[in-house]
Amino acid sequence: MREYLLTAFIAAAITFLLTPLVRNWAMRSGAYIGIRDRDMHTVITPRWGGLAMWISMSITFLIVSHLPLTGQAFGREAQGIFLAGTFIMVLGMLDDRFDLDSITKFAGQALAAGILLLHGVQILWLPINGILTLPANIGQILTVIFVMTVINAVNFIDGLDGLATGIVAICGTAFFAFSYVLAVVNGFNRAGAPSLITAVVIGMCMGFLPHNFHPARIFMGDSGAMFLGLLLAASAITLTGQIDVNAISDSASRSALLPLLLPFTILGIPLLDLIMAIVRRLRAGRSPFASDRQHLHHRLLDLGNSHRRTTFILYLWSATFAFPTVIAAFAPLWVALLVAAAIASLSAILIIDTLRAKAAQKREVAHV
Repeated sequence: MREYLLTAFIAAAITFLLTPLVRNWAMRSGAYIGIRDRDMHTVITPRWGGLAMWISMSITFLIVSHLPLTGQAFGREAQGIFLAGTFIMVLGMLDDRFDLDSITKFAGQALAAGILLLHGVQILWLPINGILTLPANIGQILTVIFVMTVINAVNFIDGLDGLATGIVAICGTAFFAFSYVLAVVNGFNRAGAPSLITAVVIGMCMGFLPHNFHPARIFMGDSGAMFLGLLLAASAITLTGQIDVNAISDSASRSALLPLLLPFTILGIPLLDLIMAIVRRLRAGRSPFASDRQHLHHRLLDLGNSHRRTTFILYLWSATFAFPTVIAAFAPLWVALLVAAAIASLSAILIIDTLRAKAAQKREVAHV
């Protein structure tokens, strides 16, 4: 555990120090766009935050590869995740600078998933009627779909200063806890790529957040959102490959069935926002990837919440999905439900407080 904490700390420190340098370069390179109607910021802000994260990941890998535990996590899968992450980050940088079309980005995301496949990062089974071992071609198709779904879920939620950064940090923390505790409880090797990658993700997000929280001085852009989404998806898939399918078939443990289901619950808020946006736009006869101002964060802002409060509420909603799911894998269900209720109650209190303040303000205006 100490080596993973050190890994997260190194990634955070490097990201924090590099981000101002990347910000200056992004401004000089024109990696920004003008203020659009749907944008929440009022000052031109550079992108390319993903570049700072990628450099941080690269340097962190070089350092921790020499440690006794984390050094064992480097293998074919870790190499594939690094190469795929590099490709998707460069694609995101090009999009941040030249605003690529959706088809080009989807093709690039599929190609990044293909890089993962070439390095053995693939969905091998599904928890259907026990354990269903997948034919190779079906597993490859599902892997590409899974990776692209997670990438776009993270990308869609990136609409407020610090929102995607904080949510990915929460998701990464929950997933790291699950993968590490699963290894401890079941006697798996603790030096796994999932724990290593998620520790780096947590560190990168924590180092980037001070620069990205409202008012943001730099955005992660597609270079960061797609990069982080790919890392989360690859970590989930890699974890399933480290689990003995025969052992799962004979196990009554709830944790045995969670590795592939966990990302969907941990990323519950981004995925919900993604699904709602697609349905909403298709009903309106628009492209599912056309922009609008009806995302979850827009609706919370319309209720009267401040920028920071809206971000914090969505952090709590994400935590409501993420942490109870992990707890339910290793503790009684009532404990998980109690934690979920406590977190959800806090977010409800914040929303109710905002509505009361808004109602009081209307009454004061009416009296005037």
